[in-house]
Amino acid sequence: MRLGRRDFGPSLDVLVVGLGNPGPEYAATRHNLGFMVTDRLAGEWSLGWRSKFSGRVAEGRDGDVRLALLQPLTYMNLSGKSVAAAMRFYKLEIDALVVVHDEIDLDLGDVRAKSGGGLAGHNGLRSIDASLGPEFRRVRIGIGHPGPGRKDLVTRHVLGNYAKSEMDPLSDMLGAIASEAEWLADGEDARFMSEVALRLQDEG
Repeated sequence: MRLGRRDFGPSLDVLVVGLGNPGPEYAATRHNLGFMVTDRLAGEWSLGWRSKFSGRVAEGRDGDVRLALLQPLTYMNLSGKSVAAAMRFYKLEIDALVVVHDEIDLDLGDVRAKSGGGLAGHNGLRSIDASLGPEFRRVRIGIGHPGPGRKDLVTRHVLGNYAKSEMDPLSDMLGAIASEAEWLADGEDARFMSEVALRLQDEG
C-alpha cells in the first residue's frame, strides 16, 4: 500500500472506523477487534494517532485516495457520536464510511464486507445507525459463537479475551487484512474479501 502520513483537514475520501472500548481492561477482548484492525493498519502504514472527534484519528494516502482511521473512545454504545463528528468534519457521504467490527454470527477469523444491513445486536452499529442511518460499508470479522441456545454466554464471550489457541489465527487474519486493505480504500469490497481469503488459505 502506498500510504504516507498527512493531515488532510476537511478533504478526505474514505473513513475507516474500528469499533471497540477504551481502556486496558478491554484491549485484548473479542469486542475490540475493530481497534485491533485499525491499530494494525496504523502500524503497517506508519501513521500517527492524534486525539480528535472524541476518539483517535490517523490520516494517510493510498495513491490518489485520501483516507483516515478512527477509533471512537466513547465506549461502544456511543460510537455514533464520534463517527458522526468525523463525517461532518470531512464532509463525507455515507458510502465513504467503512466500519470494522466483530461479528458473533461468523466463524472465528471469517472476514466479510458489505454495504448496509442489520445490526445483529451490536451496540456500536446501533449507535452509528441512529446517528447516520444504516447504509454504511461494514467489514464483519467473525469471533465465533459460544454455542447454539447459549445467549446467556454471549456477553461473557464477546467481552472475554481471545484464547491462547486463537492467537495465531488472529494474527494471521490481522496480517491478511492489513496486506489487502488497499482494496477497501479503492471501494472494491468483493476483491478485498477474495484476496484476504486467498492469503489466509495460503498461510493455512
